Amino acid sequence: MAGIGFELKKLFRRKGLFATLRAYGYAGVICTGPMLLGVLLQVGMLVLCGWAGAARADQDLLVCMVTYTLLASLTVTSFFSMPVTRFLADMLYEEQEQTILPSFWGSNTLLLVGGCAAYGIFLIFSGATLMQGLLCLWLFAEMIVNWNAMSYLTAVKDYRGILWAFVAAIGISFGLGYLLIFLLGAPVLEGFLFAITVGYGCMMLLETLLLHRYFPQSKESPWTFLRWVDRFLPLAFTGLFTNLGLFAHLVIIWAGPIGIQVKGLFYGAPYHDVPAMLAFLSILITTVNFVVSVEVNFYPKYRAYYSLFNDGGVVGDIVTAEEEMLAVLNRELYYTALKQLFATAAVISLENTLLELLPLGFNDLMHGYFRTLCVGYGLYAIGNTVMLILLYFTDYLGAVLASGVFAAAAAVGTVISLFFDQAFYGFGFLAGAAVFFLLALLRLDYYTSSLPYRVLGQQPIVAQTKSGRFTKLALFLEKAAERGESDAKK
Repeated sequence: MAGIGFELKKLFRRKGLFATLRAYGYAGVICTGPMLLGVLLQVGMLVLCGWAGAARADQDLLVCMVTYTLLASLTVTSFFSMPVTRFLADMLYEEQEQTILPSFWGSNTLLLVGGCAAYGIFLIFSGATLMQGLLCLWLFAEMIVNWNAMSYLTAVKDYRGILWAFVAAIGISFGLGYLLIFLLGAPVLEGFLFAITVGYGCMMLLETLLLHRYFPQSKESPWTFLRWVDRFLPLAFTGLFTNLGLFAHLVIIWAGPIGIQVKGLFYGAPYHDVPAMLAFLSILITTVNFVVSVEVNFYPKYRAYYSLFNDGGVVGDIVTAEEEMLAVLNRELYYTALKQLFATAAVISLENTLLELLPLGFNDLMHGYFRTLCVGYGLYAIGNTVMLILLYFTDYLGAVLASGVFAAAAAVGTVISLFFDQAFYGFGFLAGAAVFFLLALLRLDYYTSSLPYRVLGQQPIVAQTKSGRFTKLALFLEKAAERGESDAKK
């Protein structure tokens, strides 16, 4: 996120309320755009379905199809997201920007081939009609590219262009949905699913155009990034485990007593899913604050500290820089946790008033889930911030352990909660998030207590190049491409 941080710091140098709000707004769009778009589209389409008089079964099936597609695409891309981000950072540092676009299309190719094959098989046996299945597969492919593009957009500073991409996606989805359903009389389920697909497709197109505007096209190998997956394999599993911990409780609840079979292999738990989707919005404050506060204020101290090691700083300066860096880090983490606490308390306090404005049919059980999950997501957001700081200090082992324990604890806790009253179902995820937060915080305290040793003593004496299955896959694909070019010339 360093590229975003540098640009936001320029924005925050400008004085005045409008300039501050503008900087926060841009940070929010960059960090929460896809998540916010998904929630707004789901809630908005449910409201439009109610106005259109759609049957409850069609509404539930629409939510299931969109939810399955978004979570499946996010899970598929989560394994590559962090190694790709590391590859991007290294290439920018080495001023090899010509390798970025080829790697974007190479990673998209692998994700689309493997992901669409697996999700296509699921859709064949899911019970969806041919039209519904094709629309879901189309949306899945678009989201693969969208999630992957967000890993690359960290280097793009055209915040206005990205903002318009999100606005266009939302506007087109709602506008086209209204046109198809209310004016042309199209079937509600297929009409809204098509509108959502077109909206995300526009976002994908605009994001791709932004990447092509800022990075040059070249004939570099599109498979070089696979070597980074081998080098930083803990990063790949950190992304995967974090994703599983964040969403596994939803799937487990679907298989529980309040889960319903909507159609075929599409299961859902509307009384739990809708509160969970809305509670997820309560962590936007921490997501934005990480970039605005932690990144902008902490990163300069972090960079100054490590520069002393690279530039031959004296011991006294290193000790002073370390104290300043950790002081800023502790302060920013404290303020981040405090802001999330206030945000969660405010949302819980105002939930009755706010939720009554939405025609979502909340009952007492749903209100209970909403409050519990707000606390759980708040703990997750703070824990995730701490885990990201571990990645700054290259504590990849600590990050993968914290995320792995989070995934296991959230899943096991949710399974255990199924043996209790339905009112306790959200506490499994809450417990997993609490464990994640505490473990990440303890690990950060332990790791930074001996930071000079971590920087100097744990480094390998001889540079090592890790080679594994992904490197072999890269070599195989490069040789296959060379043979194809040779055959084409002949």
